[in-house]
Amino acid sequence: MVSSVAVLSDIHGVLPALDAVLAEPDVAAADVVVLCGDHAAGPLPRQTLDRLGALGERAVWVRGNADRELVTLAGGGTTRIPDPIAPWAAAQLRPDQVELLAGLPLTVTLDVDGLGEVLFCHATPRDDEEVALVDSPLSRWAEVLGGVTAETVVCGHTHMPFVRLADRTRIVNPGSVGMPYGTTGAHWALLGPGVQLRRTPYDTGKACEELAASGYADIEEWADYFVRDPASDAEALRVFSPRARGTSAT
Repeated sequence: MVSSVAVLSDIHGVLPALDAVLAEPDVAAADVVVLCGDHAAGPLPRQTLDRLGALGERAVWVRGNADRELVTLAGGGTTRIPDPIAPWAAAQLRPDQVELLAGLPLTVTLDVDGLGEVLFCHATPRDDEEVALVDSPLSRWAEVLGGVTAETVVCGHTHMPFVRLADRTRIVNPGSVGMPYGTTGAHWALLGPGVQLRRTPYDTGKACEELAASGYADIEEWADYFVRDPASDAEALRVFSPRARGTSAT
Protein backbone atom coordinates (compact mmCIF):
# COMPACT_ATOMS: atom_id res chain seq x y z
CA MET A 1 0.00 0.00 0.00
CA VAL A 2 1.18 3.53 -0.79
CA SER A 3 0.32 6.51 1.41
CA SER A 4 0.34 9.29 -1.17
CA VAL A 5 0.20 9.47 -4.95
CA ALA A 6 0.72 12.53 -7.13
CA VAL A 7 -1.06 12.09 -10.46
CA LEU A 8 0.27 13.96 -13.49
CA SER A 9 -1.45 13.57 -16.84
CA ASP A 10 -1.27 15.09 -20.31
CA ILE A 11 2.04 16.91 -19.90
CA HIS A 12 2.40 17.09 -23.70
CA GLY A 13 6.03 18.13 -23.70
CA VAL A 14 5.42 21.40 -21.83
CA LEU A 15 8.50 21.18 -19.63
CA PRO A 16 8.03 24.50 -17.74
CA ALA A 17 4.62 23.34 -16.53
CA LEU A 18 6.04 19.98 -15.49
CA ASP A 19 8.89 21.63 -13.60
CA ALA A 20 6.41 23.83 -11.73
CA VAL A 21 4.46 20.77 -10.59
CA LEU A 22 7.55 18.76 -9.66
CA ALA A 23 8.60 21.67 -7.44
CA GLU A 24 5.42 21.35 -5.38
CA PRO A 25 6.24 20.05 -1.87
CA ASP A 26 3.40 17.52 -1.99
CA VAL A 27 4.69 16.11 -5.26
CA ALA A 28 8.24 15.92 -3.96
CA ALA A 29 6.99 14.12 -0.85
CA ALA A 30 4.64 11.69 -2.63
CA ASP A 31 5.49 8.01 -2.41
CA VAL A 32 4.58 7.51 -6.06
CA VAL A 33 4.12 9.79 -9.06
CA VAL A 34 1.69 8.23 -11.53
CA LEU A 35 2.01 9.55 -15.07
CA CYS A 36 -1.33 9.04 -16.81
CA GLY A 37 -0.27 9.30 -20.42
CA ASP A 38 0.37 11.77 -23.25
CA HIS A 39 3.75 12.65 -21.83
CA ALA A 40 5.70 13.98 -24.78
CA ALA A 41 3.56 15.02 -27.77
CA GLY A 42 4.46 18.71 -27.62
CA PRO A 43 7.27 21.22 -28.00
CA LEU A 44 9.92 19.74 -25.66
CA PRO A 45 9.37 15.99 -25.93
CA ARG A 46 12.91 14.71 -25.40
CA GLN A 47 13.61 17.00 -22.45
CA THR A 48 10.27 16.18 -20.83
CA LEU A 49 10.87 12.43 -20.98
CA ASP A 50 14.34 12.92 -19.52
CA ARG A 51 12.90 14.90 -16.63
CA LEU A 52 10.29 12.23 -15.96
CA GLY A 53 12.92 9.52 -16.23
CA ALA A 54 14.90 11.24 -13.47
CA LEU A 55 12.06 10.37 -11.07
CA GLY A 56 13.36 6.82 -11.19
CA GLU A 57 11.35 4.16 -9.39
CA ARG A 58 8.96 6.74 -7.92
CA ALA A 59 7.41 7.13 -11.37
CA VAL A 60 4.67 4.76 -12.51
CA TRP A 61 3.93 5.21 -16.20
CA VAL A 62 0.72 4.67 -18.17
CA ARG A 63 0.36 4.84 -21.94
CA GLY A 64 -1.70 7.55 -23.60
CA ASN A 65 -2.98 7.61 -27.16
CA ALA A 66 -0.47 10.31 -28.09
CA ASP A 67 2.38 8.16 -26.73
CA ARG A 68 1.25 5.26 -28.90
CA GLU A 69 0.97 7.56 -31.89
CA LEU A 70 4.47 8.99 -31.33
CA VAL A 71 5.85 5.46 -31.45
CA THR A 72 4.02 4.82 -34.73
CA LEU A 73 5.24 8.10 -36.24
CA ALA A 74 8.82 7.52 -35.09
CA GLY A 75 8.73 4.18 -36.90
CA GLY A 76 7.65 5.81 -40.16
CA GLY A 77 3.96 5.04 -39.86
CA THR A 78 0.94 7.32 -40.01
CA THR A 79 -1.78 8.09 -37.47
CA ARG A 80 -5.13 9.84 -37.22
CA ILE A 81 -3.82 12.37 -34.70
CA PRO A 82 -4.91 15.87 -35.80
CA ASP A 83 -2.15 17.77 -33.97
CA PRO A 84 0.57 18.78 -36.48
CA ILE A 85 3.19 18.98 -33.72
CA ALA A 86 3.09 15.20 -33.25
CA PRO A 87 5.21 14.19 -36.30
CA TRP A 88 7.76 16.86 -35.36
CA ALA A 89 7.84 15.66 -31.73
CA ALA A 90 8.25 12.05 -32.80
CA ALA A 91 11.31 13.00 -34.85
CA GLN A 92 12.95 14.55 -31.78
CA LEU A 93 12.88 11.38 -29.70
CA ARG A 94 15.90 9.18 -29.13
CA PRO A 95 15.55 5.44 -29.81
CA ASP A 96 15.58 4.65 -26.08
CA GLN A 97 12.70 7.07 -25.55
CA VAL A 98 10.66 5.49 -28.35
CA GLU A 99 11.33 2.10 -26.74
CA LEU A 100 10.17 3.45 -23.38
CA LEU A 101 6.88 4.73 -24.80
CA ALA A 102 6.31 1.52 -26.74
CA GLY A 103 6.49 -0.55 -23.58
CA LEU A 104 4.04 1.39 -21.43
CA PRO A 105 0.93 -0.38 -20.06
CA LEU A 106 -2.68 0.61 -20.74
CA THR A 107 -3.54 0.52 -17.03
CA VAL A 108 -1.85 0.29 -13.64
CA THR A 109 -3.50 -0.57 -10.32
CA LEU A 110 -2.24 0.52 -6.89
CA ASP A 111 -3.53 0.07 -3.36
CA VAL A 112 -3.71 3.62 -1.94
CA ASP A 113 -4.17 4.45 1.72
CA GLY A 114 -7.73 5.60 2.40
CA LEU A 115 -8.93 4.80 -1.12
CA GLY A 116 -8.32 1.09 -1.57
CA GLU A 117 -7.75 -0.27 -5.05
CA VAL A 118 -7.17 2.54 -7.58
CA LEU A 119 -6.99 1.89 -11.31
CA PHE A 120 -5.03 4.42 -13.37
CA CYS A 121 -5.53 4.78 -17.11
CA HIS A 122 -5.31 7.48 -19.76
CA ALA A 123 -8.77 7.66 -21.35
CA THR A 124 -10.75 4.66 -20.10
CA PRO A 125 -9.62 1.32 -18.66
CA ARG A 126 -10.31 -0.46 -21.93
CA ASP A 127 -9.05 2.06 -24.49
CA ASP A 128 -6.50 4.87 -24.63
CA GLU A 129 -8.52 7.34 -26.70
CA GLU A 130 -12.25 6.95 -26.16
CA VAL A 131 -14.04 9.72 -24.32
CA ALA A 132 -16.17 9.80 -21.19
CA LEU A 133 -16.89 13.15 -19.55
CA VAL A 134 -17.94 14.58 -16.23
CA ASP A 135 -21.48 14.96 -17.57
CA SER A 136 -21.64 11.62 -19.39
CA PRO A 137 -24.67 9.57 -18.28
CA LEU A 138 -24.28 6.59 -15.97
CA SER A 139 -24.99 4.28 -18.89
CA ARG A 140 -21.89 5.57 -20.67
CA TRP A 141 -19.73 5.13 -17.58
CA ALA A 142 -21.13 1.62 -17.08
CA GLU A 143 -20.09 0.84 -20.65
CA VAL A 144 -16.50 2.08 -20.39
CA LEU A 145 -16.00 0.66 -16.88
CA GLY A 146 -17.37 -2.78 -17.69
CA GLY A 147 -15.58 -5.40 -15.59
CA VAL A 148 -13.65 -2.88 -13.47
CA THR A 149 -13.66 -3.76 -9.77
CA ALA A 150 -11.50 -0.90 -8.44
CA GLU A 151 -13.22 1.50 -6.10
CA THR A 152 -11.55 4.49 -7.78
CA VAL A 153 -10.62 5.02 -11.43
CA VAL A 154 -8.23 7.81 -12.41
CA CYS A 155 -8.22 8.94 -16.03
CA GLY A 156 -6.94 11.88 -18.06
CA HIS A 157 -7.23 12.50 -21.82
CA THR A 158 -9.88 15.26 -21.80
CA HIS A 159 -7.66 17.82 -20.01
CA MET A 160 -10.48 18.91 -17.66
CA PRO A 161 -10.28 18.13 -13.92
CA PHE A 162 -13.25 16.60 -12.12
CA VAL A 163 -14.32 14.14 -9.44
CA ARG A 164 -17.64 12.32 -9.69
CA LEU A 165 -19.37 9.08 -8.71
CA ALA A 166 -20.63 6.63 -11.31
CA ASP A 167 -22.70 3.94 -9.60
CA ARG A 168 -20.40 3.89 -6.55
CA THR A 169 -17.16 4.07 -8.53
CA ARG A 170 -15.24 7.27 -7.89
CA ILE A 171 -13.93 8.79 -11.13
CA VAL A 172 -11.02 11.23 -10.87
CA ASN A 173 -9.60 13.28 -13.72
CA PRO A 174 -6.56 15.34 -12.63
CA GLY A 175 -6.74 17.61 -15.67
CA SER A 176 -3.71 18.42 -17.77
CA VAL A 177 -0.29 19.58 -16.65
CA GLY A 178 0.72 21.06 -19.99
CA MET A 179 -2.46 21.69 -22.02
CA PRO A 180 -5.28 22.59 -19.61
CA TYR A 181 -8.79 23.38 -20.76
CA GLY A 182 -10.78 25.82 -18.65
CA THR A 183 -8.05 27.74 -16.84
CA THR A 184 -4.34 28.36 -17.06
CA GLY A 185 -1.85 26.72 -14.74
CA ALA A 186 -0.72 23.12 -14.43
CA HIS A 187 -3.39 20.75 -13.13
CA TRP A 188 -2.74 17.54 -11.19
CA ALA A 189 -4.17 15.48 -8.33
CA LEU A 190 -3.04 14.22 -4.95
CA LEU A 191 -4.43 10.90 -3.69
CA GLY A 192 -4.30 9.45 -0.18
CA PRO A 193 -6.09 9.34 2.11
CA GLY A 194 -8.58 11.46 0.13
CA VAL A 195 -8.67 13.06 -3.32
CA GLN A 196 -7.48 16.61 -3.96
CA LEU A 197 -7.58 18.33 -7.33
CA ARG A 198 -4.66 20.74 -7.45
CA ARG A 199 -3.59 23.61 -9.70
CA THR A 200 -0.05 25.00 -9.84
CA PRO A 201 0.23 28.52 -11.27
CA TYR A 202 3.40 29.37 -13.16
CA ASP A 203 4.74 32.17 -15.34
CA THR A 204 3.22 31.33 -18.73
CA GLY A 205 4.99 34.23 -20.43
CA LYS A 206 8.38 32.96 -19.35
CA ALA A 207 7.33 29.43 -20.23
CA CYS A 208 6.42 30.47 -23.76
CA GLU A 209 9.87 32.04 -24.14
CA GLU A 210 11.40 28.71 -23.18
CA LEU A 211 9.12 26.84 -25.58
CA ALA A 212 10.06 29.25 -28.38
CA ALA A 213 13.56 27.77 -28.36
CA SER A 214 12.20 24.31 -29.14
CA GLY A 215 12.73 24.59 -32.89
CA TYR A 216 9.12 23.81 -33.78
CA ALA A 217 8.20 26.14 -36.64
CA ASP A 218 4.70 27.06 -35.42
CA ILE A 219 5.54 27.28 -31.72
CA GLU A 220 4.16 30.79 -31.22
CA GLU A 221 0.69 29.82 -32.43
CA TRP A 222 0.85 26.56 -30.48
CA ALA A 223 1.90 28.29 -27.26
CA ASP A 224 -0.77 30.98 -27.64
CA TYR A 225 -3.52 28.39 -27.90
CA PHE A 226 -2.41 25.85 -25.33
CA VAL A 227 -0.38 27.84 -22.78
CA ARG A 228 -1.18 31.57 -22.87
CA ASP A 229 -4.91 31.38 -23.53
CA PRO A 230 -6.24 27.81 -23.37
CA ALA A 231 -9.69 26.84 -24.53
CA SER A 232 -12.51 27.08 -22.02
CA ASP A 233 -14.10 23.99 -20.54
CA ALA A 234 -17.30 24.85 -22.42
CA GLU A 235 -15.44 24.90 -25.73
CA ALA A 236 -13.72 21.62 -24.95
CA LEU A 237 -16.97 19.95 -23.96
CA ARG A 238 -18.57 21.00 -27.24
CA VAL A 239 -15.74 19.27 -29.12
CA PHE A 240 -15.59 16.16 -26.95
CA SER A 241 -19.30 15.54 -26.37
CA PRO A 242 -20.04 13.90 -29.74
CA ARG A 243 -17.15 11.48 -29.15
CA ALA A 244 -18.51 10.61 -25.70
CA ARG A 245 -21.71 9.12 -27.11
CA GLY A 246 -20.10 6.08 -28.72
CA THR A 247 -21.17 2.56 -27.91
CA SER A 248 -17.83 0.82 -28.31
CA ALA A 249 -14.12 1.44 -27.90
CA THR A 250 -12.41 3.00 -30.89
